[in-house]
Amino acid sequence: MLAVRVWPAREYTRIALELDEALRHTELLVPDPPRLVVDLDGIELDAALRDLVAKVRTDDPFIRQVRVGQFRPGVVRVVFDLKAEIAPQVFALAPAGSYGHRLVIDLYPAQPDDPLQALLQDVREREERAARAVEPKAVTRLVTVAIDPGHGGEDPGAIGKGGTREKDVVLAIAQRLHERISREPNMRAFLTRDADYFVPLAVRVQKARRVQADLFVSIHADAFVRPDARGASVFVLSEGGASSSTARWLAERENQADLIGGLNLGRRNREVAQLLLQMSTDTQIRDSSNFARIVLGQLGTVGELHKPAVEQAGFAVLKAPDIPSVLVETAFISNPAEERRLADPDYQAKVAQAIHTGIRHYFIKYPPPARLKPT
Repeated sequence: MLAVRVWPAREYTRIALELDEALRHTELLVPDPPRLVVDLDGIELDAALRDLVAKVRTDDPFIRQVRVGQFRPGVVRVVFDLKAEIAPQVFALAPAGSYGHRLVIDLYPAQPDDPLQALLQDVREREERAARAVEPKAVTRLVTVAIDPGHGGEDPGAIGKGGTREKDVVLAIAQRLHERISREPNMRAFLTRDADYFVPLAVRVQKARRVQADLFVSIHADAFVRPDARGASVFVLSEGGASSSTARWLAERENQADLIGGLNLGRRNREVAQLLLQMSTDTQIRDSSNFARIVLGQLGTVGELHKPAVEQAGFAVLKAPDIPSVLVETAFISNPAEERRLADPDYQAKVAQAIHTGIRHYFIKYPPPARLKPT
């Protein structure tokens, strides 16, 4: 056993056991009282496994406590005493990125609350209020902006030489952007993740579509093989080739997030798995490009741009066929000077403000079409 990690979140709790070789396992869900029993075959109880008990927090949404013991020679039993009924997913992952073999235990609620439904109810109410107080040249209905902080949980994203992690920086920027948009009387912001946990690429897109988002903004921090690469970039989807070798390299790296974060493809909803195969329309790419140019111009007021034009590449997270979508690379975390700026709360606030201003200007210049109330 190389390491044990626990990632609690409102949506689900993930336990990742990292090993030097693949591990056989069996699991049993016991309903009364609710508990999950996982037997690890071919391993002896060690300090790393014992440490799992201390790593489960008392405020974990799903786990009451963990018990670990040597069940019989060569078999360690892990018992998760649960706070409620769950729908577990237990699966193995081959080595990826800096990780070795992993056994992943995902604890999803058996009957999950639907926070998106509450969001849609708020959308209805705010649309009605906005319709009664329309300002000249203002957006004539409530608009929803999906903000997507890249990476999370098992997937740290790029890591600067100073130890700054991409997943932390982009979540901080996304939360600041969420606060600014939520103060707008005619806008609503939605975060695809609001804490440090992993969300598969297709699920990020699916969430945006479920809340009927009018825009999708994925926030990242560049990394490149050369430490002198610098500046912010804005990307839109390309149905053909990438606009540069750097764009192609970045897209390939970002599209590996599911491998690093740990996606259980065998158990995923078929619709979600197929979503990434859908081709976006010319209209989506056109609208995305219009939005991207405005955001890029605003980022240019905050700091240096990597290139003066919007770039294109085959980012999987931009493939919602009906939502204008951009990926913002805020700066190069692999550049020591830019890494320091990315870790600075003042710079994070400036980047969030630039994206927010770009969103406002886009909706003023390109008002969203009328539509039926969300369902």
